[in-house]
Amino acid sequence: MAIRITGTGSYIPSSIETNANFNKHEFLNNDGSILKHDNDVIIEKFKAITGIGERRYADKHLNTSDLGFFAAEKAIADANIDPETLDYIIVAHNFGDVVHNTIQSDILPCLASRIKHNLRIKNPKCVAYDILFGCPGWIEGVIQAHAFIKAGIAKRCLVIGTEALSRVVDKHDRDSMIYSDGAGATIIEDTNEDRGILAHETASFTYDEAFYLYFGNSNNKDLCRDTRYIKMDGRKIYEFALTNVPLAMKTCLDKSDIPIKDVKKILIHQANEKMDEAILKRFYKLYETDIPKGIMPMSIQEFGNSSVATIPTLYDLITHDKMENQHINKGDVIIFASVGAGMHINAMVYRY
Repeated sequence: MAIRITGTGSYIPSSIETNANFNKHEFLNNDGSILKHDNDVIIEKFKAITGIGERRYADKHLNTSDLGFFAAEKAIADANIDPETLDYIIVAHNFGDVVHNTIQSDILPCLASRIKHNLRIKNPKCVAYDILFGCPGWIEGVIQAHAFIKAGIAKRCLVIGTEALSRVVDKHDRDSMIYSDGAGATIIEDTNEDRGILAHETASFTYDEAFYLYFGNSNNKDLCRDTRYIKMDGRKIYEFALTNVPLAMKTCLDKSDIPIKDVKKILIHQANEKMDEAILKRFYKLYETDIPKGIMPMSIQEFGNSSVATIPTLYDLITHDKMENQHINKGDVIIFASVGAGMHINAMVYRY
């Protein structure tokens, strides 16, 4: 049995929000005080640290489940399967559907049910459910699909990562510039080929780390106190990721019995360019070897951080030759890794 990805699809919104569009924002500190730097300086520093020059926002009439549906359609077509044969639809997200210019999250019914409805799947034995696992949600969904298939209770699953973070950001917080919208989808199934998922690793750190990412009030203290926005302790997340993600990647790779020299690509959640580069450096230091050129593709410069959507979107673009100077060939070994709210970490080793 070889459990592998047989189809991919992504939806990248067409609306581009450039860094220059934040010049007129009133950025404030957490306590509501005015920042000492002008916006052009703030934005320049932000770009230097995160690598983000622009990000994508969903059209006002679309929701998170819509983006996931669009990506799912493409993945189903790419795998050339009948959607009625799907055993599970697993949808990773964080905030459900948030209608533009509203403050309430809508997850009734769950997004997986909505997407199954939009796909017009009649089969009631196609089970649809959501997974709330922070940014590592798509990888964890793939791990769950792998487990279902390996256990013999499923043969074919659709795993989606979809998010519209632009609907839950505080425009008075500098961190609002990080987030974006998008969706990626994959078909996971049992095949006769000698390639696919080789190993995986997951961990949840909650003792001290659970609230490094959280829902909190606006930095503008005059705004409604009942409205909450995505907030984070960036410094603690950075340090946490650099300590724990490389170790999870190494544990996973060692489980697979694949030597480090055989790894061709490493796809890390697109959260922060400098952080991902530091994670990569520490990972290769654990093996006391040099970092191969071009091994870590990055999409954050154009697409920002769309949470659960970053890795499946990146993977879809590469496998369909839509990223310059980035290619994956049959037999190549890939490491997927992510970190996010919870705090959760996971990794997966995969032979393409």
